[in-house]
Amino acid sequence: MKAAVVFDLAEGPVWAEFIDPQPAPGQTLIDVRAAAISHVVKARASGRHYSFDGNLPFVPGIDGVGTTPQGQRVYFAFPTAPFGSMAQRAPVALQNCLPLPDALDDIQAAAMANPGMSAWASLVTRAQLQAGETVLINGATGSAGQLAVQIARYLGAKKIIATGRNAQSLAALDADECIQLTADDKTLSGQFSAVSAAQIDVVIDYLWGHSAELLLPALAKYTPAGSPVRYVPGGFPGWRRYRVKWRSAAFRPAPADGQRDR
Repeated sequence: MKAAVVFDLAEGPVWAEFIDPQPAPGQTLIDVRAAAISHVVKARASGRHYSFDGNLPFVPGIDGVGTTPQGQRVYFAFPTAPFGSMAQRAPVALQNCLPLPDALDDIQAAAMANPGMSAWASLVTRAQLQAGETVLINGATGSAGQLAVQIARYLGAKKIIATGRNAQSLAALDADECIQLTADDKTLSGQFSAVSAAQIDVVIDYLWGHSAELLLPALAKYTPAGSPVRYVPGGFPGWRRYRVKWRSAAFRPAPADGQRDR
């Protein structure tokens, strides 16, 4: 079959012939219609993701949309290595296949699943957001950030504060307050201080980096006493630019892999 194959980590995937997969017991063979290219997939294809096992060659891609031998259209996840979703066919455990409604097209379903699960895990599993709480989403204009805004609204957040660089994308969000990160440091620090003083219960941070360097001191200084902030870093690429000294007992970071703002 044809697939995007990584023979050399320095070269990245190339379109080439690859061995045909044979499904094991409990698996099915998916005819792939769409494959998601998320940050996780790109990191795995370059060998930088912690889940990469070092074995070459392999087909990248952890999820997508396709059809079963019975003709059912499904979202699927985690094909068995060395196979991946960026191929004509992929062997997948039956339990990792989810039937899709007709109204949801292939591309939308493939693209939204990983960032959607990341946003849900950050808000529900890690932060345990409760109805009536205030959440700040740092990097709300990326794929996961946009979905996090919608999920926070669905969960009953009292107030949603969204940050991002793109003013047009921010304006399109269902957020109660927006902070544009292209402002100067003094302006941003003032905005972060104001929202911190009004009480933020949860922060989902898809950006890290400089915006977090300004946000964290504001939270530490202005958050009302006795009201700890649940701060969930929602991605891995920004850690190299993350230079904040953790001095406040109010912060209890809980990493959650996901998508950052673009």
